[in-house]
Amino acid sequence: MRVLVVGSGGREHALCWSLGASPLCKALYCAPGNAGIADAAICVPISADDIDGLIKFSKDEKIDFVVVGPEAPLVAGLVDKLKNAGIKSFGPSAKAAQLEGSKGFMKDLLQRHNIPTAWYRRFKDPMTAKAFISDKGAPIVVKADGLAGGKGVILCTSVEDAHTAVDTMMAEKAFGDAGNEIVIEEFLEGEEASFFAIVDGECAIPLATAQDHKAVGEGDTGPNTGGMGAYSPAPIIDAKMQERIMNEIILPTVSGMALEGYPFTGVLFAGLMINKGNPKILEFNVRFGDPECQVLLARLKSDLLPALIAATDSQLNNFDLRWYDDAAITIVMAADGYPSNPKKGTMIEGLIDAAKVENVTVFHAGTKTEDRDGKITILANGGRVLGITATGKTVTEAQKQAYRAVDAISWPGGFCRRDIGWRAIERENTR
Repeated sequence: MRVLVVGSGGREHALCWSLGASPLCKALYCAPGNAGIADAAICVPISADDIDGLIKFSKDEKIDFVVVGPEAPLVAGLVDKLKNAGIKSFGPSAKAAQLEGSKGFMKDLLQRHNIPTAWYRRFKDPMTAKAFISDKGAPIVVKADGLAGGKGVILCTSVEDAHTAVDTMMAEKAFGDAGNEIVIEEFLEGEEASFFAIVDGECAIPLATAQDHKAVGEGDTGPNTGGMGAYSPAPIIDAKMQERIMNEIILPTVSGMALEGYPFTGVLFAGLMINKGNPKILEFNVRFGDPECQVLLARLKSDLLPALIAATDSQLNNFDLRWYDDAAITIVMAADGYPSNPKKGTMIEGLIDAAKVENVTVFHAGTKTEDRDGKITILANGGRVLGITATGKTVTEAQKQAYRAVDAISWPGGFCRRDIGWRAIERENTR
């Protein structure tokens, strides 16, 4: 098969790394890709948002199967247009992608189908929103309705902070049009976890579990990011909890989407809050998480490509995936100034030495190459730049290897958290 992966981040590098190993994959392309992906696939200079360009390329190169990485082209209808062009692709339709494209749509669906989540209200008027906040009190959560790169959620510990968050989104347009409407909801306590399932419109099969670290600072402090690291498995989700999540959240959502005329095909990514053994849905995403994708694929024993094809063909019934028992961890290295103002163009060295560390794979998330005095150098070209991924018998072992690789990298213009995996490691140390 001739396969095209759409996107340019660490998630897409991991997808190319995994799909390229499939015996079914005879040629692999990535649009637009990055400096690391260029070692795993042929990169083509087409933006993930250039739908017409992607359609033309797929036709010209006789692409058999397209895997869409990021959420924006999914929400914009790339899968629909590929289908209309006769090109098979993995991902939800634009209507189904509303699960991520509109938090209000998602919350309304959950409410209609009695799926456990936080109470909420939708607002288009800032004064009405502020009055609601004053009535409810704090802590409380303010969310931009639309896509905001994983940063459109503000956890507010006071009414004043929540009022400021409303102004930030609706008046200052910090997240652009995504903040034209907002969702205000209950602050849920507990432990967050990420749960993934591959869905074919009716059937769903769970993937391995994961937990990520959203906050930029150690100890889970500071503003939210797209993710500063992740690990798998998530100790809080045992077999019994997985069954509950499937039966109480994933399957009712899949059924509800189909009943309402929006059958979902693709990866359903549930961001969960688990408190006293009870899971509630924080939000849905309609694609692999980043950096969760990296740790999931590091643990996947099965061939990924047939699973994605089976989902697209509505053939997941009786399909199964196998996983390595080892744990995996990803440490995100980000550019100084991230998440508000990352500094691009700084030189990164030592990547070859990092990749030599046992059980380590270096995924590129935001890099580019440049010829400097006749030498090809790797430069930072984004906020989250590298995902240092390691496996081990435990999260503790995987973490040690990952940080060994991090320390082999020379990048004065970057930083990372040094406590990724701390929840799992605390559990391992108390066994």
